Amino acid sequence: MSNTLQIVWLIPFLPLIGFLVNGLGRKQLSKTLVGIIGSGVILASFLISVFVFLQVKNGNTAVVNYFDFINTASLKVGFNFQIDQLSSIFLLIITGIGFLIHVYSTSYMHEEDSKDFAKFFAYLNLFIFSMLLLVMGGNYIIMFIGWEGVGLCSYLLIGFWFKDANNTAAANKAFIMNRIGDFGFLLAVFWLIAKLGTTDYHAVFENVSKLSATDITGITMLLFLGAIGKSAQIPLYTWLPDAMAGPTPVSALIHAATMVTAGIYMIARSNILFTMAPATQALIAVIGLATAVVAATIALKQNDIKKVLAYSTVSQLGYMFLGLGVGAYTGAVFHVMTHAFFKALLFLGAGSVIHAMGGEQDMRKMGGLKKYMGITHITFLLGCLAIAGMPPFSGFFSKDEILAAAFTKNPIYWGVGVLTAFMTAFYMFRLYGMTFLGKFRGTHDQEHHLHESPLAITIPLIILAILAFVGGWVGIPEVFMHGGHRLEAFLEPIFAQSNILVATLGEKQELSHTTEYALMATSVIGALIALLYAANKFSKYQASTQEETGIGRVLANKWYVDEIYDAVIVKPLKSFSGFLNNIIEKKAIDGFVNGVGRAVNYGSRQIRLLQTGQVSAYMLLMVVAILILFIIQLFL
Repeated sequence: MSNTLQIVWLIPFLPLIGFLVNGLGRKQLSKTLVGIIGSGVILASFLISVFVFLQVKNGNTAVVNYFDFINTASLKVGFNFQIDQLSSIFLLIITGIGFLIHVYSTSYMHEEDSKDFAKFFAYLNLFIFSMLLLVMGGNYIIMFIGWEGVGLCSYLLIGFWFKDANNTAAANKAFIMNRIGDFGFLLAVFWLIAKLGTTDYHAVFENVSKLSATDITGITMLLFLGAIGKSAQIPLYTWLPDAMAGPTPVSALIHAATMVTAGIYMIARSNILFTMAPATQALIAVIGLATAVVAATIALKQNDIKKVLAYSTVSQLGYMFLGLGVGAYTGAVFHVMTHAFFKALLFLGAGSVIHAMGGEQDMRKMGGLKKYMGITHITFLLGCLAIAGMPPFSGFFSKDEILAAAFTKNPIYWGVGVLTAFMTAFYMFRLYGMTFLGKFRGTHDQEHHLHESPLAITIPLIILAILAFVGGWVGIPEVFMHGGHRLEAFLEPIFAQSNILVATLGEKQELSHTTEYALMATSVIGALIALLYAANKFSKYQASTQEETGIGRVLANKWYVDEIYDAVIVKPLKSFSGFLNNIIEKKAIDGFVNGVGRAVNYGSRQIRLLQTGQVSAYMLLMVVAILILFIIQLFL
């Protein structure tokens, strides 16, 4: 182990310091100082992460132990950080994208009062700290601490403007739905402890042969349940679109660099367990594909600019799970990286639009913003091309890798995945056309105030646009450049056990170059047709008062999933809780307790009548009592 890796504790520690300083000093610190502290600690963490990445690239990996977190006769859990190829990639994503979002926030949140401004940056710093803890942890216990931390921070940030009841409801929804998944994660950890007596990654993966097939399937199913909650898959996906109720920088942070990527990371880290559980992998692929399709169909008919992006995130996460389910772990991690670039760009670009529109988010009231917001327009267009999978943008390479792996596993997976890609291109360029092309459809007052955003907003957009363009070049497939997939080579040690197992079982299939070219051409040409059609159609969009009908209405109402959940789960639970409250608690439990009190009260009122103040009566009672005691003694 390189001694230089001993400093990795600074990576999460600096954001924690930023949280404490800005949080405790929120009433004293100026906005400028808060922004410098909040952004500066993330920049410092990013620079250290770059240094760590270079160390790992040179072959220096380590598990750094700082102290014993749990130390009992039957269980020992160290507070360990594992620094390797997988964690180093995620460190760069979290701190790099996180820093740009912090800089962006200094301008976007500037209208908040000083105390709330500082509180916002404190929460952002805590969010980054929790996510860093999650990916750096050397065992499942430390991962779980970070896992719960990001859940808490999502609650605090989604509900940041808590005076709005909708924001509070969205925060509660995110928190509660994630607890369902977290319960599965926790049970899986207990199962590992019961069977192997450890939660350390190395120890678990080295002793995985000691687990039965039932154990592995059960543990991976429970871990996947945790991932379903965090990474918003069917049926626990509905919290993520509502999470856009929070400030736009929060949406960017949740959707791009933190929170939703946690489930992908956890499965990628546990890849050998999942490779040995084919039933779980099949379920992951099906759930991921279903989520990708359902979310894409919903995005087709949304009119809130942030909701379109939110459902696109759910859909793209479905792609990542499809990759995990078919064993394309590198492809899934690759898509996490490229998605972080273009999704952060798109959300921050949407925030720039909302900022210029005075808070308006309805695309039907936008249009023609291209001539008012040149930088936002061109960077947003690049983000749309990346998510649509147009070459040579980043999304093309990562999406194609997943689709190619899906084809080798099951051509039906590929077909549904390509259909989803067509829909992605369509709804993203519907958004682009309605927002930036055609004529402005807002009010004269809004048009008068339209302007490009400040540098603190546009500079992060430019950097992210560059990354969205070139970020996929680290994963150029061999069909284009022999040995070009540098990311696959870099991550090879992480997935080595899984690759050996797949090779041993003879399950890995290679595509011919001809087939791979054909698959690429199909997805690219289809997506290109979809985006050109959407851009042309919605550049001429005219606002209409007519409501959607038929399937359009179903999609606009998100397949009525929230309403179904409300009818099947929420209302029955509320009715049951009302029964417990009114009948069991108030009438039965409270009735019994209050009845005892009333009985004692009544009895004491009656007994006090015996106290008359007359000596003759007391003497009579004394004699009667003596006689009673005498009779009792006589018969006993």
